[in-house]
Amino acid sequence: MYPLKFRPILKQTIWGGDRIIPFKGLDSDLKNVGESWELSGVPGNESVVANGEFAGMTLRELINSLREELVGESVFKRFNTTFPLLIKFIDARQDLSIQVHPNDELAKKRHNSLGKTEMWYVMDATKGAKLRSGFAKQVTPREYKESVANSTITDLLSEYEIHPGDVFFLPAGRIHSIGAGAFIAEIQETSDITYRIFDFNRKDANGNTRELHTELAKDAIDYEVQDDYRTHYTPVKNEPVEIVACPYFTTSVYDLTEEITCDYSELDSFVVLICMEGKAKIVDNDGNEVNVHAGETILLAATTQEVSIVPDGNVKILETYV
Repeated sequence: MYPLKFRPILKQTIWGGDRIIPFKGLDSDLKNVGESWELSGVPGNESVVANGEFAGMTLRELINSLREELVGESVFKRFNTTFPLLIKFIDARQDLSIQVHPNDELAKKRHNSLGKTEMWYVMDATKGAKLRSGFAKQVTPREYKESVANSTITDLLSEYEIHPGDVFFLPAGRIHSIGAGAFIAEIQETSDITYRIFDFNRKDANGNTRELHTELAKDAIDYEVQDDYRTHYTPVKNEPVEIVACPYFTTSVYDLTEEITCDYSELDSFVVLICMEGKAKIVDNDGNEVNVHAGETILLAATTQEVSIVPDGNVKILETYV
């Protein structure tokens, strides 16, 4: 097994910007690209291999063929042929809607789907850009509904000015919103279930507002209040820094100027490497080499024992696995 690249799935959105195409170095004139789905097993939006002998195969076809060899024994036992993570880049020219995602239990009951726990890594942000995460004060379900009805829901949420390198962990049930000017990498469970709570009364080109799911969201929201919803960590050069560890994924950030070797011999999972800045060469224990640059995502099979990351200058990479 060699390091796999995939064709990006570009999503044009009402709030999308103009940064994803140049960031990824794509030859495209698409406008308002709000998301690039880098690695997806979501039905109808499945990633397709872009390199090597498996080029043209979908991620699900790959899992059906390679099974534990690709994803790991424990991962295959837990998720079968569903790839458990969805990796995205998100570029917000406008505020995204305020939303929440159900947990696994509620998503299974209502949609026969996984829930959606996720995380954000801020790659870039315009001056003054903000994210909203969690309630700033104690709110009852009734007060929540009233605030949506009178368009004051934003007054109830914790809001943070963001800068490159900021991290937010968003367990299912946490109300949140990505603000205008945010450019982020998102790692989440494989689920496309979103309850849109408030959309700032926006209308599309045809004068229509988007569907809201205020009532569905009411029972999905975790109303617990925390003092700080940010994820704090200490950046370190040339070694992995773990930033999130939860039942669905473990994520570390690498800020490299020197070659580093990653030992995966004890890990029973695939590994995803998301290049956010610079470029590097990835070499696995079988001698397979692949070059990666900002905006590219690599999937390493569970059979991979180790890889060396050889940076060309400074490179920043997110590493995530189950």
